[in-house]
Amino acid sequence: RLDRAKPGVILNTNPIRVLLVEDQIPARRGLTSLLLGFFDMVVVGEAQDGAQALDLCSTTQPDIVLMDLAMPDMDGAEFTRTLCEQFPGIQVIALINFEEYNLLKRALNAGISGILVKSMDGHELASKIRRVHSGQEPFVPSSIEDLLCAAQIPDTSSMEAGSDLTGREIEVLELMARGLTNPQISKELIISRATVKAHVSNILGKLGVTTRTQAVAQALQIHLIDGPGSG
Repeated sequence: RLDRAKPGVILNTNPIRVLLVEDQIPARRGLTSLLLGFFDMVVVGEAQDGAQALDLCSTTQPDIVLMDLAMPDMDGAEFTRTLCEQFPGIQVIALINFEEYNLLKRALNAGISGILVKSMDGHELASKIRRVHSGQEPFVPSSIEDLLCAAQIPDTSSMEAGSDLTGREIEVLELMARGLTNPQISKELIISRATVKAHVSNILGKLGVTTRTQAVAQALQIHLIDGPGSG
């Protein structure tokens, strides 16, 4: 089977071209390190957000885009939809945290080719990239399918925007309205930054918006939260 490259091994002359999309530099470096050891794939570029990734797709011509599902400005679902329209030949694999239920459902509908949890090891990551590149059916790990079923995510298209926000998501929204950043919200609520990021992604999805500013504006307009200083 294909495995990590070893000294003296002739490199694949037609490797799988992978573009990484991750806003956290340490995570991006970690993914690059995981993939560098496999001689049948090459990292052709790294992007910190969806807009930069779309630009790189035209210049680096990747086979696979490996992206963090929860990204700033343009989330994974919106990015996937845009990518599929502009570059229909490129496949997308999403990396997720288990908290990102709502965003995950939207991304699946947008056309991603596979999902991996962020705790996967290098061999699992490489195996899934090869699977997607070879044209096999899109994959969703059974553990995630079970979580999606257990979560019983409602179809929000027929619901009033924001009506399905959880109490914790309302708390995060209120702190966003006060201008707090994700690290500040993490400290305020005593939760991890990854969890805050997941909550923000879910909030954007449930409100049907793409930026934090839009989320706060809509939440104020429909009286989900009070304006800063009103309490």
